[in-house]
Amino acid sequence: MKKKIEFKGVFTAMVTPFKGGKFDSGAMAGLIESQVASGVDGIVPCGSTGESATLSHDEHKEVISFAVKAAKGRVKVIAGTGSNSTEEAVSLTRFAMDGGADGALLTTPYYNKPTQEGLFRHYEEITSKAPFPLILYNIPGRTGVNMLPETVARLSALENIVAIKEASGSIPQMMEIIRLCGDRLVLLSGDDGLTLPVLAIGGKGVISVTSNIAPAALRDMVDRFNAGDIAGARKLHYHYLPLHDAMFTETNPIPVKAALQLMGKISAEIRLPLTPLSSANRVKLQTVLKEFKLI
Repeated sequence: MKKKIEFKGVFTAMVTPFKGGKFDSGAMAGLIESQVASGVDGIVPCGSTGESATLSHDEHKEVISFAVKAAKGRVKVIAGTGSNSTEEAVSLTRFAMDGGADGALLTTPYYNKPTQEGLFRHYEEITSKAPFPLILYNIPGRTGVNMLPETVARLSALENIVAIKEASGSIPQMMEIIRLCGDRLVLLSGDDGLTLPVLAIGGKGVISVTSNIAPAALRDMVDRFNAGDIAGARKLHYHYLPLHDAMFTETNPIPVKAALQLMGKISAEIRLPLTPLSSANRVKLQTVLKEFKLI
């Protein structure tokens, strides 16, 4: 029997603040407090938005541990523990499990380009070695491999695989996942701009980039939809589309870190090979943030 735990609603894919090349725990504490105060359902440290690909193993563990302690059980903590090495993913996932996280988010292995059978065996190995709630993460635009609905359906039968963050951008693919998996698996949007369509087809929430800067906005839209106020949710969906678009003028998390810096919350420091937001896009970002009264 799978562990009963709800992964529904709004989860913020947290940035990892840096200062002088090091993890800025003070800034992270402030970000987490603002997320808790906004009413989000959970936070996700060390995902794509958290620059997990350029964190050392020690830093990765430090950020996860800090997030768990700072959250103090007030919101769920889903630790990003994915890797293109199955052994490394097992190690990070076990660390998150033993450290008190509520679950782990595991991206499909990148660069290796595994077959669908390879994807299945990758996650099968992780769930056998780290028996706590696991969330699949399909983002082919970053990883170079698309996890097909049939593979997701196979995985949904495994113990402790409870949800999927779907960032393929394909609504038909998401519908097929929901059709095949039914209640065995929660589907969460991996794209802010698709949150409302995903809710409409049976998804249960979003792991959001935009909620780093406007968590209450995402919370309000999801709550309206769940309360049956579809027209109100739709109005908010279209209202916030320009803000979602502004978060992806360049590779995530470049724009959202720049936005948080403009809001006075963190340094915009980012690690190579990512680079600071261009001057032209910074001007556009400032305009959008002013329009939404965020600066």
